[in-house]
Amino acid sequence: MVHQTYTADILVVGGGTGGTAAAIQAARRGAKTILVSEFPWLGGMLTSAGVSAPDGNELEAFQTGLWGAFLQELQHRQPGGLDNCWVSFFSYDPRIGAKIFADWVQELPNLLWITGLVPLEVFQEGNCVCGVRFADLTVKAKITLDATELGDLLALADIPYRWGWELHSEWGELSAPADYNHLTQRYPVQAPTWVVVMQDFGEAVAPEVPSAPNNDPSQFVGAWDGYGPEQFLNYGRLPGGLFMINWPIRGNDYGESVGRLIETEETKREFLQECFWHSQNFAHFIQNQLGRRYGLADNIFPHLAHSSFALHPYYRESRRLVGLTTIREQDILPLTGGMVAPLNIDAIAIANYPNDHHYPGIEFQVQPKSMRWGGRTTGTPFTIPYRCLVPIETDGLLVCEKNISVSHIANGATRLQPVVMGIAQAAGMAAALCVELDLSPRNLPVRVLQEALLHDKYAPAAIIPLLNSLPKDPDWLHWQSYYLEEPELYRVHGNSVCLSSCQHQNVDSNNTLTVRKINCFQGIFHHISEQDYKFTITAPSIHRGHTWQIVTLRSHIHEQLQTFCDQQLLTICGRMNHALNWLIVENLSK
Repeated sequence: MVHQTYTADILVVGGGTGGTAAAIQAARRGAKTILVSEFPWLGGMLTSAGVSAPDGNELEAFQTGLWGAFLQELQHRQPGGLDNCWVSFFSYDPRIGAKIFADWVQELPNLLWITGLVPLEVFQEGNCVCGVRFADLTVKAKITLDATELGDLLALADIPYRWGWELHSEWGELSAPADYNHLTQRYPVQAPTWVVVMQDFGEAVAPEVPSAPNNDPSQFVGAWDGYGPEQFLNYGRLPGGLFMINWPIRGNDYGESVGRLIETEETKREFLQECFWHSQNFAHFIQNQLGRRYGLADNIFPHLAHSSFALHPYYRESRRLVGLTTIREQDILPLTGGMVAPLNIDAIAIANYPNDHHYPGIEFQVQPKSMRWGGRTTGTPFTIPYRCLVPIETDGLLVCEKNISVSHIANGATRLQPVVMGIAQAAGMAAALCVELDLSPRNLPVRVLQEALLHDKYAPAAIIPLLNSLPKDPDWLHWQSYYLEEPELYRVHGNSVCLSSCQHQNVDSNNTLTVRKINCFQGIFHHISEQDYKFTITAPSIHRGHTWQIVTLRSHIHEQLQTFCDQQLLTICGRMNHALNWLIVENLSK
């Protein structure tokens, strides 16, 4: 076979969540872009890794950019809607997610997508990355983006990276250990999970799930203790009687000798085989315990032999760049007495997920960053700085996956799908701007990047986390720009998170980012405690007497709920999530 050489403005290596978003954004900006992926599906965590119940950035004000556009498409395309499980507000068939990304890529004539290849060598001229060699081709590019699941280009190019824990003495992170210990040695990074999709066959008898080598059923005993089988299955319930099995408690997280992932190709294959077998054995255990109505779903992923198993594991952590700046735990925690984290002046993406770490059999506590909002617990909003995408010395390269410059501790909050989409959208935009302006990424003025993201004609992206300001609000751009100019005022106003945009409380239900089917109910409001509300339906009669937990993702509803009295009569319009007995409020009136 002839070894071909391609040239492009931008090369994106890796077709996961980050690589897909970065390539689409760069191409939409007009750059000639090549995206090289290992797998036949694009989307990574959101699709090919099977985690089609994303976490974080769930509040309506944070549904911006490509993340918000993806949710819009899911609402249009997913029969039955997205309110199916309790780990996320949005669960969907991963095949639909993969089709959305494939369609977006196909719409762009200046984006070439090549599948089935992994990087083998990185070319550099001086300290500048200028191309990558794959098995059958080489791509030369002005800017290269490392969007691999494990930060492979960092290793190939000998670019400084971190793997494993940092001690408290490194940055003063309160949750970091004082010394290396059994936990840090056993699990240098968070455990991956090989997701498997199971199905409820109803009255039929599902095919038997065979056990795999190394099967030890005792390791799964007690997996759903405290939850029960139904709640366990509802954790990752998908439409159509499907279940995403991605369970952290005596489930299918797998981290035994996880360092093998970056040692050699042979040790990586060994780990991946064990990880796959571990999930297969968990599915075998589930069927044996819960009955033959539950079995492996068929034809979910494009495998010939294992179509119920994701194409690759859900990686929670990878090699992490040593960048111009590093996100630490204190950068994601709330300001004293406040509801937001410190604002990065070079912010390019927003996030809010509570810090979450996975080590099988070990419960590791980090500093809390959760808050009560909208009748439930969510996470403190924080920002991602541009400088954590830029290597400390190397030019011509940006990172846009879980390989950003972040501490091991803070990675537990930056690794989630919507956050990575936001990071990658910024990286793709930055790469395109570098081509336009003939600049290296380190010399790109961040304000130029911020303005480009805010004014993107396809999917404008928030870069300042404002809980009560939607992109369709008439003053959204004003407030985004205002706090870029006055970051110190964000520190003051952010403590109350009630900015002047609160005047837009009575937003019509059509002014939302996603298309939703809602129903209206009359009933009695119960104010149980602070940010804890219930609602007993009196009409329509089909739901009379049912009591639901009230939650909302909308800021003006959040404000209104705090003003109502216990036992007050209300009319509520919203969506029912039966997995957690939630009524998700879109609109209400007295």
